[in-house]
Amino acid sequence: MRNRLRDSLKTAEGDWYEGKLTRHNHFVALGHIDDALNRVPAEFANEDRCRFMASCFGHFLMMHREMKFSGGIIHRLLLRELHHNGPTDKMQFMLGNQSVRFSNVEFCLITGLRFGVVPDMTKYEAVENGIHQRYFPGADEVSLEEIRGVVTVTEFGKAYDAIKLCLIYMLNWILMGVDERFKIPVWQF
Repeated sequence: MRNRLRDSLKTAEGDWYEGKLTRHNHFVALGHIDDALNRVPAEFANEDRCRFMASCFGHFLMMHREMKFSGGIIHRLLLRELHHNGPTDKMQFMLGNQSVRFSNVEFCLITGLRFGVVPDMTKYEAVENGIHQRYFPGADEVSLEEIRGVVTVTEFGKAYDAIKLCLIYMLNWILMGVDERFKIPVWQF
């Protein structure tokens, strides 16, 4: 069994390499999102927080208090991914001498992320008086640094503004770990 597992590795052991930091861990910035949701007007505060917590990123809000992220562990796990003839909605890994399999449902339970068909977002039309126009008037491109500036200091006046900007911030800064000069694709608005 052991040799068969090693023969099924997607990345042969001889090709394993030390992970190199190409993205940054910004989980501490989850506190920015928590603070932004606290600056929502009282009449929207409870609903906005509940909506954020119900989103695919909601459970991450507790991570800045409970967990530390390790890119090295994720890298080493992904090096041990196995080819398999089973359903395409499963991933298998060699952990020690064992084959461990996760279905997409288990993946979603563990990570809290959802999956499905990605909608076509290639065409974006600015919504009149939408968050893009309200917080970045006339800007064709908005950097992540500008988004962070709004999330960390703005007193939000409309329902859902904090949620929308926090979701963009969460995706790009915390989960993707992109550089703060990164320009947010307009379709994300």
